[in-house]
Amino acid sequence: MSLVFGVTIAYIYIYPNRVYGLKKGTRMQDKAMAMVWASFAADTLALGAHWIYSIKRIARDFGRIETFRDPVPQSYHAAKHRGDFTHYGDQAFVLLESLAARGGFDPQDFSRRWQALFKGYTGYFDQATKSTLENLASGTPFLEAGSTSNDLAGAAMIAPLAYRLRDEEDRMAEAARTLTTLTHNDTLTVDAAEFFARVSFRVLHGARPVHAVHTVIEAFFKGTPIEAWTHKGLMDSSDESPEVIKTFGQDCHSPDAFPSVIHLISRYEDDLKEALVQNVMSGGDSAARGMAVGMVLGAHLGMPAIPENWIRDLNTAQAIQALLEQMP
Repeated sequence: MSLVFGVTIAYIYIYPNRVYGLKKGTRMQDKAMAMVWASFAADTLALGAHWIYSIKRIARDFGRIETFRDPVPQSYHAAKHRGDFTHYGDQAFVLLESLAARGGFDPQDFSRRWQALFKGYTGYFDQATKSTLENLASGTPFLEAGSTSNDLAGAAMIAPLAYRLRDEEDRMAEAARTLTTLTHNDTLTVDAAEFFARVSFRVLHGARPVHAVHTVIEAFFKGTPIEAWTHKGLMDSSDESPEVIKTFGQDCHSPDAFPSVIHLISRYEDDLKEALVQNVMSGGDSAARGMAVGMVLGAHLGMPAIPENWIRDLNTAQAIQALLEQMP
């Protein structure tokens, strides 16, 4: 049985010499659109240096990464090119396609499209993807086939969903949980998806990010590991972000990556570009961290905060625009 969630809002936003979206617009709708663009751009910005753990090597080989780069030779993304997504962005794009085609969140449709993405896929297959595909191939129902991975990426690919359900907090949170279980059925990673959904909703509706983080923790995650990870990320530090994130852990796993997301959101609350640049310069799984940071700070700061070339140089920019236009 298909489950469909939806809203009925439309918008317009004029970016320098370009129009993204249609119909009647508000500032909140502009920020909702920025939430999607910034999350996708963060993934692409991370592509060149993704999963390089040496921050010294990144600084030496790339300099300050402010533009999209080709992956280094023999990287995990050798088949990708400047302006492409990592395998995380590819999955989020499939989600956007599904939302536009179905007019809302249909888990079964997303699962079908997600499986189709990986037939003949030339990008990287992470363990979460391999395990989920194996479970599906063995006949496990799609709602139960998600891997047990605790990689933060499972909670970070939700910006298109948050955009579609931007006026309905509880339905957004419920849908984010369902979406995450389809590929990453780890309890705390699913909780992280709900957390980011609720924070993004409140930021879209006027709260500052750090205030939204505190109120969501107080209302929904008091006494949980999510609260502990959040407090860790909010701790004051005089160190530069790459050193902070190296201390937290640069890897994919939610207990390490989640505090780094909170650190970046709080330290660069009013500077989306610097948050995403510092995220990439910090190494490791910068794509997953960046997608979550971009979603929250895009919701806060809107389209003007996103460098124009980050949109212009996305290889899927026209497709993203067209899909956003299909959704109210």
